[in-house]
Amino acid sequence: MRYFIFQQIGWKVNMAVLPPDPVYVLRCPDKVGPNSLCFHQNDRLLAGTLKGNVLLWDLQTNRSSLRFSVGSQPIITLHHTHDLLISQEKDGTITLWSMENAGYTRHRTINTGHIGFCRSVLLDNLLFYPVGEDSVGILHVNDPNSFSQTLVPTKDSQSPKLGMVACLKAFKFAAKYYVLAGYESGHFITWDIDLGKAVDVHAMRENSMALDYDPCTNRGIIGGSSENLTVFSYQPETMKLQPCGDMSVKNPGINCIRIRPDLKILSTGGLDGRIRMFSWKSLRPLAVLTEHKTGAIMDISYSTDKVTIWKSPIMAVAGMDSLISLWDLYN
Repeated sequence: MRYFIFQQIGWKVNMAVLPPDPVYVLRCPDKVGPNSLCFHQNDRLLAGTLKGNVLLWDLQTNRSSLRFSVGSQPIITLHHTHDLLISQEKDGTITLWSMENAGYTRHRTINTGHIGFCRSVLLDNLLFYPVGEDSVGILHVNDPNSFSQTLVPTKDSQSPKLGMVACLKAFKFAAKYYVLAGYESGHFITWDIDLGKAVDVHAMRENSMALDYDPCTNRGIIGGSSENLTVFSYQPETMKLQPCGDMSVKNPGINCIRIRPDLKILSTGGLDGRIRMFSWKSLRPLAVLTEHKTGAIMDISYSTDKVTIWKSPIMAVAGMDSLISLWDLYN
């Protein structure tokens, strides 16, 4: 039996109440672990696997309608515009795929020189991705003639040793584009895209693996290998990052963090296989979902609108147990 676990800072209360069941559980063929997820037009769900394949499910029938190989490397991230699929592999290869007939055709390939698990981010047709060890690239995916812009940290005797880019978040604040990059060293750099330069460097927690930020409430959250999550905001006039305190979970290791599009729920995926739900307004813990019994949670994705068959937006969760659980947490 699964349980909701309600917690307050400083003490814990376990309440045995009936939790929501997933509306459906998709099983990846051949026990292949799904590593990344994205929705396309809400009724289609794509998964990138650890073996370099892309699987497509039609959520009106819950059947896999397409499977194709991207390469031999794990697929770190998938994005989908109206008619373009973007895949990012562990070896740093980013591929743009055009939709043609019932499948996808390789359209453009970018070799970033980055080998690792930092996920790229898509915002308003701008793709932000790690380049080399410590830089961030920007590409306009709908412009076939566009060249990528690269944001390179300052390197002098007073600059900190950053290590590799570990996590990224692109956002718009006061009508301007920014990207926040977290590094192995625990430093976080905020770049102003219009100026093409860093506006803030802040030392925080080492081994950060995931982050999300909501410009509407001017609040973000960072997770990593420990049991602590760090809440932060920005000083609006200077765009200086300001830590606002920590919150903790029972077991260490946060692999992914997602703020739901309606800004009401924060979801985290743990190395312990737990999906933890928080109120985004109060940061109060709401529930722990334990559908995935073995292995880590690899990715969480929300549909942007209602999925037809369930008449509600859906949360999809990918686990190392080769399962993708689908949840209706709105009704």
